Amino acid sequence: MKLKHLLASALIVAGASHALAQQQFVNVLTGGQSGVYYPMGVALSQIYAKAIPNVRSTAQVTKASAENLNLLQAGRGELALALADSVSDAWQGKEEAGFKTKLDKLRGLSGTYSNYIQIVAGADSGIKTLADLKGKRISVGAAKSGTELNARAIFKAAGINYADLAKVEYLAFGESVELMKNRQLDATLQSAGLGVASIRDLATAVKIIVIPVPADVVAKVGDAAYQTAVIPANTYTGQTTDIATAAIPNFLVTHSGVSDELAYQMTKSMYENLNSLYAAHNSAKVIKRENAIKGMPIPLHPGAERYYKEVGLVK
Repeated sequence: MKLKHLLASALIVAGASHALAQQQFVNVLTGGQSGVYYPMGVALSQIYAKAIPNVRSTAQVTKASAENLNLLQAGRGELALALADSVSDAWQGKEEAGFKTKLDKLRGLSGTYSNYIQIVAGADSGIKTLADLKGKRISVGAAKSGTELNARAIFKAAGINYADLAKVEYLAFGESVELMKNRQLDATLQSAGLGVASIRDLATAVKIIVIPVPADVVAKVGDAAYQTAVIPANTYTGQTTDIATAAIPNFLVTHSGVSDELAYQMTKSMYENLNSLYAAHNSAKVIKRENAIKGMPIPLHPGAERYYKEVGLVK
């Protein structure tokens, strides 16, 4: 009887070890909790936990694009949201953008939605144009984040240096808004999906003005990732007219160490559960499978490519 018990115990332990060995981890790298990346990342992690066998999935708060891409290269995440220009800079290893070497392990999974450059000032700040930002206090997002890189690009195209500003803060969206409410900042630049929670919160607390980014400034950026766009009237309380700006696509990025099967399952389950993503944030409602690989600045992961071949998107 003892031998039988020992054998049974050994089988249970072996079975448990096999189950653990089979278990896969998907860590989705997002951004700050008051942005769009975070609710989208949480929704994706929930989709993966339900749809992919033996997957344990989490969503991690980060400083967004640049940090996400560096974490992927180091194998400290399986999927990340990142801005197109940051992905391109990472692939090229542009040090001024926060990438000391070429991040050669990055692989594309899918396009998503576009970030809109949203420059918001207090109505009593006297700021109505980009030029009016000179001598004012502004937050430009976390240092070397995708938002901050966008800020540098837009300001340079508009002929503005950080030295022209009275004060530059490198803060997450939510912190920037709190300082604006307390009149410790005049403006905030946030690169995010339309209707981002932080600006919605600000607009309900104080009167705001959304500052236009004219088409000629967008053209002067000199990067194909930056496209002219419009923030529609009434996106935020008190914003009663359409506002011209720039938009930059966001991509879901993985890395070469993720197995072809897992990358395939992540891509497939995302597109089979789009309604869950749509429910997570309004920005996600523009995500369509037919746009998945448009403008992808890095090679597709073979697992994602397999899915796109199955659905006829890749020949």
